[in-house]
Amino acid sequence: MKIHSFNVVPNLPDNLKVLNKLVNNMWFAWNWDAIMMFVSMDEDLWHESKRNPKWILGALSPEQIKALSEDANFIKSLEDVDKKFETYMNYKDTWFNTHHTASEKNMSIAYFSMEYGIGEGLPIYSGGLGMLSGDHMKTASDLGLPLVGVGLLYKKGYVKQVLNRDNWQVETYPENQWHSMPVQVVKDSSGKPLRVEVEIDSEKVKVGIWRVPVGRTSLYLLDTNLPENSPEKRVITEQLYGGDRANRISQEIVLGIGGVKALAAMGIKPTVYHVNEGHSTFLLFERIKQIMKERKVSFKEAKETVWASSVFTTHTPVMAGNEYFDFDLVKKYMESYCKDLGISFAEFLEIGKEEETSMGYCMTVVAMRLCAFVNAVSHLHKDVSKDMWHKLWPGLPRYEVPIDGITNGVHISSWISHEHQDLYKKSIPPQEAEKDSFNNLNWEKLGDMDDKELWDVHMARKKKLIKLVRGRLKNQYKRLGADHTILDEIDNILHPEYLTIGFARRFATYKRATLIMRDMKRLAEIVNSKGMPVQFIFAGKAHQADSSGKEFIKEIAQYSMDKKFNNRVIFVEDYNMNVARYMVQGVDVWMNNPIRPLEASGTSGMKAAINGVLNLSVLDGWWEEGYCPEVGWAIGGSEHYKDDEERDYVESEAIYNLIQKVIAPLYYERGPDGLPHEWMKMQKSSIKKLIPQFNTGRMVKEYYDKFYIVAHNADKKLHDKGKLPLIAAWRKKIEDNWQHVNVAVDSFKPEMEIHLGLKVPVRAIVHLGALSVDDVDVQLYIGDADGESTFKNGKTISMQYDSRDGDAYVFKRDVECLESGRHDFAIRVMPKHKDLVHPYMPLFVKWNEK
Repeated sequence: MKIHSFNVVPNLPDNLKVLNKLVNNMWFAWNWDAIMMFVSMDEDLWHESKRNPKWILGALSPEQIKALSEDANFIKSLEDVDKKFETYMNYKDTWFNTHHTASEKNMSIAYFSMEYGIGEGLPIYSGGLGMLSGDHMKTASDLGLPLVGVGLLYKKGYVKQVLNRDNWQVETYPENQWHSMPVQVVKDSSGKPLRVEVEIDSEKVKVGIWRVPVGRTSLYLLDTNLPENSPEKRVITEQLYGGDRANRISQEIVLGIGGVKALAAMGIKPTVYHVNEGHSTFLLFERIKQIMKERKVSFKEAKETVWASSVFTTHTPVMAGNEYFDFDLVKKYMESYCKDLGISFAEFLEIGKEEETSMGYCMTVVAMRLCAFVNAVSHLHKDVSKDMWHKLWPGLPRYEVPIDGITNGVHISSWISHEHQDLYKKSIPPQEAEKDSFNNLNWEKLGDMDDKELWDVHMARKKKLIKLVRGRLKNQYKRLGADHTILDEIDNILHPEYLTIGFARRFATYKRATLIMRDMKRLAEIVNSKGMPVQFIFAGKAHQADSSGKEFIKEIAQYSMDKKFNNRVIFVEDYNMNVARYMVQGVDVWMNNPIRPLEASGTSGMKAAINGVLNLSVLDGWWEEGYCPEVGWAIGGSEHYKDDEERDYVESEAIYNLIQKVIAPLYYERGPDGLPHEWMKMQKSSIKKLIPQFNTGRMVKEYYDKFYIVAHNADKKLHDKGKLPLIAAWRKKIEDNWQHVNVAVDSFKPEMEIHLGLKVPVRAIVHLGALSVDDVDVQLYIGDADGESTFKNGKTISMQYDSRDGDAYVFKRDVECLESGRHDFAIRVMPKHKDLVHPYMPLFVKWNEK
């Protein structure tokens, strides 16, 4: 039997037709006026649709549509929202348009990620990586940055969490109804759905392309669930992070190789590629393959362009968090692909081995070797990453490993409550408040907010959070068959006047959700305090395969509505973007206690800070940069513990002491007007100090300034066909002759004491083999030695060529003695070429041995 399908769309009167445009652009997700307009159409449908206005439009009855068309207030609201949308879309003086130079005019950035958290109505996300990718896209739109996103279209959406009677997490995966979501099939010039083809396990797999408009930008999603494909290949894009290892490598082939092919098929020609985490790393090989074919160059020549114009962001601070594939699996799926690259499978494997003895093919290693620009997602994570990956640059001091740090941020308009947004705009001139959706503002002005207005807004959000929690708890207990006495009791849980602490995130064990429950007696004292009661709201999901994370959920959920805590410890089922939004907007304190330094960045605390919520956190990720006593509280410091038991004891005690002795007393300290003025002083400090720094406006601009500009200009420079053979020939010359390079310090015998202000002459004797002085940079390296063979820190000064000495070259440089104390130095030789963005990959370095 063959089933045929057709799609019915609403028949809108002329004055409502503009809705078709508005429901098909995710711009509404960060615009309150648009959201309220859609809510006014039918509030029940808004919640049922998971905030998906396109679904609502299709669910309205003809009678409802007619009523809306005759509702003058709704038509006025629709016209206002449409005007705002058109103004946004057609705004010419965006940040990019007013800041780029002539050389960046034709910049085009392709951003690849496995998941995107744009909005609940587009459930193609799982956790923090997706939230960041979504916020990156929205910010690119706000800034007018010429960026497109590439991801996968998953048949099954974001996991739905249900707790059974034993409080054990059970997962279900609702199927996405794409005809009712803001996605559009990309078609070719003949009007047929556009297809590209990738080879997976010796089978040609067709890949469909869908477009999601995200403000001024577009997100392209790839789909193998097509009639043309075999049943085995149709399920490749069925579920985010689902299936076995074979399915995972298949997904990454579709995302990386298929993504590059899809952009080419649509005529999109990026000058910069951004690999967000290692899942899409195969795109780098497809880029090499395309350049080889288009420019008739070799693998090594094409690799130069790809390396110089690619950005890689790593998000994990532990080795186990990186993507590894067994060599046999890689061989099965990628060996035939190597033929198109003109390299052997053994050469292909070497690119993904971190060491010669490595037992797996690491996607992170591939990205670090094929991308000139690599970054971690906080300053602490940068240091951790340098330690993790120093093995790829063994001749460099650890601190010089070329991994930068660009701390994550959050998209302000997506996470701020509309009440806070309205309040903040009172302190900011209207014309500024609308520009770039809160980017480029003087947040210092918010220190002048009226205390009562700020507290009224905060309490309004807290009451809305409590209402949401009660509603979700009722639904949960109804499903479990609770009687009316339990349901009535839920109406009285949580009190808006009580100090409320929130904890919500993925329930990975390193995040230590149960740390607060280490001493149940102490927790009961805090919660049941007569004068200073405290209530806790928990939410979060564990990965479907993470039994330990599920045990944490069970441990917390069993105390939800426990009488010994007076219903003041609550676990909220089925955490999602909407629950997250209510929590970061409605609690008083945001608690975060991961094991340091395993939180690469973290962003939930930033979202809380936007809404005047104070952070209580371990000094990990972003909080190490954001913390000061005026804006929140630190759990411990950077101590090293003898074991896990000591660490958990010390840090849990710190949490109990801070809540009992500092946080609760400050919260309950009220002035004659009943307001906690000292608490609000901290709220204002947090808002004006943290928001300007920890937002994606700052983050994306940092990517642009540090990476995108340089990568784009490198791509333009190397697009000249004549450049690539020259650079490749120079690389080969370096490789062939580096074994003959050596350097020595010549007769350095300074006096025992050198007076401040004098100059010490340093002379180097350098042998270069067949290389010339123009091929190298001889550097005087001055710093603090860490033992006899490495440096803790330092700086380099290029030495000057002086003369020949037989078959050697003499270089000289004076060391200026500007500070008293010990000075350590060494001399090294590194390759130098004017068209390289940096000399660190592959790394060639020779240090003086004497």
